[in-house]
Formats: sequence, C-alpha cells, structure tokens
Amino acid sequence: MKKKISILGSTGSIGLSALDIVDKKRNLFNIDLLSANSNYKLISKQIKKYKPKIFVVKDQTIFKRIESKFKNNKVKILNSFNKVNFKKKTDICISAIPGFSGLEPTIAFIKFSKKILIANKESVICGWNLIKNLSQKKKTKLIPVDSEHFSILKLLENHKLNEVKKIYITASGGPFLHYKKSQMVKIKPKDALKHPKWKMGKKISIDSSTLMNKILELIEAQKIFEIPNKKIEIIIHPNSLVHAIIEFKNGLIKFLYHETSMIIPLANAIFDGNLEIESFYKNKNKKFENLTFQKVDKNLFPAIKLKNRVTEHPSTPIIINAANEVSVNQFINEKLPFLEINKIIMGVLNDKNYKKYAIRNPRSIYQIIKIDQWARDTATKLC
Repeated sequence: MKKKISILGSTGSIGLSALDIVDKKRNLFNIDLLSANSNYKLISKQIKKYKPKIFVVKDQTIFKRIESKFKNNKVKILNSFNKVNFKKKTDICISAIPGFSGLEPTIAFIKFSKKILIANKESVICGWNLIKNLSQKKKTKLIPVDSEHFSILKLLENHKLNEVKKIYITASGGPFLHYKKSQMVKIKPKDALKHPKWKMGKKISIDSSTLMNKILELIEAQKIFEIPNKKIEIIIHPNSLVHAIIEFKNGLIKFLYHETSMIIPLANAIFDGNLEIESFYKNKNKKFENLTFQKVDKNLFPAIKLKNRVTEHPSTPIIINAANEVSVNQFINEKLPFLEINKIIMGVLNDKNYKKYAIRNPRSIYQIIKIDQWARDTATKLC
C-alpha cells in the first residue's frame, strides 16, 4: 500500500532531497501536499511532475500566477495552510520550510500527519512545547532529521540520559575556518555561501559560516532530548562525516558517521531504517578519511559565546533566533557587514527591554509571535 507524503518547503534543498527519494521509489508514494514560497519555475515544474492533491504557494504574487496557469488542473492551489483540510492523515510530513515561518505550518500539520520529520530547527527552538504537547495529543510521531539530531537520536537508542556524560555536536567550521580575524572584515555574501562540504540554502549557509547554526542546533538538541546545557558541547570537525558524539559515563564513546548528504538521514527516517541506502544514494568516496577534531576558536567565531546565554530565560532562544534571522537577511542584502551579525544579536540581548520579553513562557503561537516580533524590530533598529 502506497504511503501518503507531504513536503513543506518542496523547492528548498531539504525538500528537493526528499523528492529525490520519492523519485527513486515512486511506486511507494502518493503526494498529498507540496508547499513553496516564490520559486515560480520550480513550483510549476513540481505541479506538472508530481500532481499533488494540494500545492500551497505563500507568496501572493506568485500564487496568483500559479493559480491562473493551473486553473484547469486537478491540483488544488492554495495560498494559506489554514485552508488545508485532509479527511485522512498523511503518513509522512517533512517540515522543511526554513526560518521562523516554518513554525505555524509545522504545528498545523501535526493534526494531519502520522509522522513528522522535522528539518526546520527554528520550529523546535521557538515552539517545542506546543509541538511536543500537540503531537502527544494527536499521537503524531516526531523525528528530527537534521544530521546532528538524527545522529543523537540513533546514538541514544537503548540508553538513558543519566548514562551520558557529554554530547558533542560537530561543526565543519564553514568556509572561514582557516581565516585570520583580520580577513573576516572583507567577507561578502558570495564568500559566505560557499560551504566546503554541504549544499544548502542561503540562510543556513550563512549560519554555518558564523557557526550560529551550531548554537541553534544546540538549543534544538537541548529541547528535543532534554539535555542540560552543561552536558552538550560544540567541536570543529572539518571532515563533516561524524555528526554527533556521545561520551558515556562508563567510559565508552560512540559516534555516528555518514557522508555529507541529507538523503541519508531523510531516507532512514522515511523508511524507519529498513532500506538499502545504495538505491537512494551512491557513495562516491568509498574510503575512510583521517578524522580530525578541534576546539572552536571563540575569537574567530564569537557566536559560540552565546552558549552561555541560551538557557538564560524561557524565551531567550526565540529572541536569539529572530535577531539572527534579521541580521543574516541584512547581510545577504549587503546592508550589514559580516562581523556585525553577531554584534546585532548581542545588542538585542543587551537591550533594556530584553528581560521583559525573555522571561515570558509562551503558551500559544500568538504569544511566540509577539516575542519574535519585538526581537525583529529591535534588531532592525540596531542594523
């Protein structure tokens, strides 16, 4: 029997990887829903190729063009997730809309899905309590598919957290690992987008170049696995082959190794590990490398210092995430120097009104949005 699948963010790098898996096993899937923001050509191509029951287009201008182009098509074109309604649950939903904008769709799809693969770390960072509580109520299984969190999930199987001494999340170091601080002044967006190991979207590529992505992943890991801040560290691993390491109190250290492809955690999550990965992904480098690990240079990557503040107040992660999104967007549009990204985030955390918002413990999306909006407004003023 075919599995029904929905992909939130089908034109992004994660969404395309998921569709690559679907292509290789097309006889096993029916596509319930795809969604995208504004990539007109790719949206058109996906509607023609995959014929989903529903395609949600968020950008209103692109929505009108797509709606007009496919007005005689059986695919239902919508401009809001609020208009989605399934009679039966989709078997698998992949949440891959980047940024804070992925939170509401992720929460909306909990009631429509048997299993959600979360590739949107911002959803977890900003709304984990809502996601966790609703998923338990609706009996929806949650699986993190960022390579680091999928690795932690697998490494913790058959273990209890009280057996763990330390968890390490690895960072490639991005394109500026071997730079001197003086060289960072001249960095342009095109430089920061050239990741040496991973092919990713713009925002996450910039986060990788500042190592802010590791702070966000650390917050995500703390929330999903209930790991105390003192039990988790970030280390540099330029090979990008080991994605997480767990040191147990009994002296054993385990790590999970796989090639730099999101196909691997995605396919394993979709098929619950019951697959021959070669049918989805051809390993071109069938040899083991000399694996290297090193401490993070906090002078080169000052974002790492935020680790000391992420658990400061209940809504500190929401504020950090929002300030970072604003700063990264300004940098991508060449309105902010590279080294100012972290300074803007710190400026928001040191704002006179910061604690007023950070101490709040939001219990609804509306309350999360209010905190997020304050942080965005404050970061924008600082830019």
